[in-house]
Amino acid sequence: MDVRPAGLTKRLLYLGGALALYGASVAAQGTDRRFEPEQISKGAALFARNCAPCHGPRMVDPQSAFDLRKFPPDEKTRFVNVLTRGKNAMPPLGGLFGPDEIDALWAYVVAGEKR
Repeated sequence: MDVRPAGLTKRLLYLGGALALYGASVAAQGTDRRFEPEQISKGAALFARNCAPCHGPRMVDPQSAFDLRKFPPDEKTRFVNVLTRGKNAMPPLGGLFGPDEIDALWAYVVAGEKR
């Protein structure tokens, strides 16, 4: 015998479905937050000035550097480590950017050219 009020089961199913869709959209973004357009724009400007010479104007340079459009969006720590310490031909740039600038670059790499 079901003792729940009429319609409660249906509402719970709708709520569960809505939460599942929300979770899927967050997972699809590869991040647990949305970036503000201003932060992405700031990252784009920093990227254009400091990163585009090697990584290309839209995060891809078929001649040399890593295609940043393919950077895994759930690996911010890896991104920060490579940015600050360098890797392979990329020099360490740790002293060049403050924490908010690193976050802006991350926002651009994760969301900037993929919108």
